[in-house]
Amino acid sequence: MFEIRSARQSDFPAIRSLVRLVKINPMNLDWRRFVVAITSEGVLIGCGQIKPHGEGSMELASIAVAPDWRHQGVASAIINRLLTEHPSRLYLTCRANLEAFYARFGFRTIAPQAMPGYFRRISLLFSVIYRLNLIDERLLVMVRDESKPLRGGNGHE
Repeated sequence: MFEIRSARQSDFPAIRSLVRLVKINPMNLDWRRFVVAITSEGVLIGCGQIKPHGEGSMELASIAVAPDWRHQGVASAIINRLLTEHPSRLYLTCRANLEAFYARFGFRTIAPQAMPGYFRRISLLFSVIYRLNLIDERLLVMVRDESKPLRGGNGHE
């Protein structure tokens, strides 16, 4: 079992370690924006944040789950908590193979012309890197409009 709670400053080293372990963007990690999944023994097994961007957009970001805890509902619980706390329009970036997972939460892929500037720049950068065969999977930008019903808690992420 695990619980979801707001992060504490003392969680920050474990958040940073987990983000690096799962090889996602380690930039702009502010523990005050995170929620964490903690086991009954007090071990941090997952995390996620809502990250603000300069032009006013908000991003569901840094969703990370320890490898031994995957496919047990941890990511879904973190995402549902963050979406409940932030029901406004949210964006995210993810590998293409995660599109169906995030669609369960009401996110949909958008075209570059519909993206705020930050996400358009990231999308362009990654499309160039992909075409140069430096990465093996496309990056998607997805959006979730306000007040979508929460779903996705079946533990199959």
